Amino acid sequence: MKTLNTPHPTSGHETTSPPRRRTGWFRDMTRRLHFFAGLIVGPFILVAALSGALYALAPQLEGMVYSHELHAGSSEQNLSLDEQVRRATDHVRTEVKDSEPPALVAVRPAPEPGATTRVMFAPPEGSSESDQRAVFVSPADGEIRGDLISYGSSGALPLRTWIDQLHRDLHLGEPGRLYSEFAASWMWVIAVGGLILWVPQLTRRLRAGHARRRAIREAALPLPDARGRTRLLSWHYSAGLGLMVAMVFLSATGITWSAHAGEHVTQLRAALNWSTPKASTSLSGEQAPTDEHAGHAGHAGHAGHAGHAGHAGASSHDAAASMPVDSGHDAILRAARRLGIDSNRVEILPSASKDTAWTVQEIDRHFPTQVDSVTIDPVTYNQVDKVSFQDDYSLPAKLARWGVDIHMGLWFGLLNQVVLFVIAIGIVGMVVTGYWMWFKRRPTWPRLKTPTPGLRDAPWWGWLAVGVPAAVVGWFLPLVGIPLVAFVVVDAVLALVGSRRSGGSGRTPRDPAARS
Repeated sequence: MKTLNTPHPTSGHETTSPPRRRTGWFRDMTRRLHFFAGLIVGPFILVAALSGALYALAPQLEGMVYSHELHAGSSEQNLSLDEQVRRATDHVRTEVKDSEPPALVAVRPAPEPGATTRVMFAPPEGSSESDQRAVFVSPADGEIRGDLISYGSSGALPLRTWIDQLHRDLHLGEPGRLYSEFAASWMWVIAVGGLILWVPQLTRRLRAGHARRRAIREAALPLPDARGRTRLLSWHYSAGLGLMVAMVFLSATGITWSAHAGEHVTQLRAALNWSTPKASTSLSGEQAPTDEHAGHAGHAGHAGHAGHAGHAGASSHDAAASMPVDSGHDAILRAARRLGIDSNRVEILPSASKDTAWTVQEIDRHFPTQVDSVTIDPVTYNQVDKVSFQDDYSLPAKLARWGVDIHMGLWFGLLNQVVLFVIAIGIVGMVVTGYWMWFKRRPTWPRLKTPTPGLRDAPWWGWLAVGVPAAVVGWFLPLVGIPLVAFVVVDAVLALVGSRRSGGSGRTPRDPAARS
């Protein structure tokens, strides 16, 4: 007689084999992060993309709205630059009457025939520290063409400034900057996560025996015969692949303007001597501030520079400092041309005191970049210091300059703006299709309360491989780190609740983030 080999429990409990860890933990974690990050950050990215698309059109809108201020009649014989500055100064003085007129800050000569000269003064009280009062003067006859507030080094006029502030902080001031930092900090994470999720689409086709070219085409291009959510997903993948590099680039450059992560970027650049060099204005041979002038120590010692304050004499510089603010611009500009400043777009900064030099800097940020600057002794008209973009900018500083200019749509002019507009609309489309897919498979409330835990199935080395980089990124980008910690805590709590509801079997309801 045969006997059945049945297990004989010794303690009244069934013996069970230990659960095996799944090998797809990283993909599942990435899918989960991509899903919830897109769900939460999506609205912020949507607003940033829409306002960014509007900003891409801002230069053309500015040119149309302020055509009267920016353009004037041309003449074979223009007024001297000093006379143009004098006309602008008189215009400002007639408004303040008995009050002290605002200080002259800078002068931007007309860059081409038919354009106006921009004379900048200190802004009215209560203005932003980046604001300047710009008076537009016709070089042909000295007519005052306009009087507006300009913003920042780009000289944005009120309309473009309004659009810029909408994109930057939604006109909410400093608290509003958190929205754009949140979007910029997470957009690259979402983009890279989407790429990781796309790779299995390609490998699945390759394993099925498809030719490499066909597999790439089918995985990367929208599926023409697909329907419903599958069609949306194929368009979402295709747009993501096409825009991924742009999304990462816009994130990286956008972070430099942010409040918290931007401060970390500034500190990193200073520590690695990647800061933008700045020409010294000291007539006593002292260096410019070390953070911005790092790696540029040799310029004060150029031949013919040292000792200018001494050989010119204190009385000479006292006389130079007492010159009217509306004089000396023509001579300084001629000296700058002699010293190699050859861009049509320049800005002249008068000396702040008798111990400082005048500065003439190129402000043409179109390709090829022209941002050289030179400081000039107002008595001898000799060079005090010079910074050349080609020779004195480190490669990281050049990349930072180019990156910011591309982000602002300046480097390649109209083409740059069109590409940025198309990218912004593409990002809007990705956010919309992402939400549309979620809406088609939106989970019920109980399923949403007990989602599949994210890192539960990861081995110990997986926790290290993910946790250490996440901690570094989270410190550098606080608006990634803080939400990520909150996400992990909530995920762990939901996993614990789900495990208890399933009776400790280790099985949890299907993750709403998972794809079929």
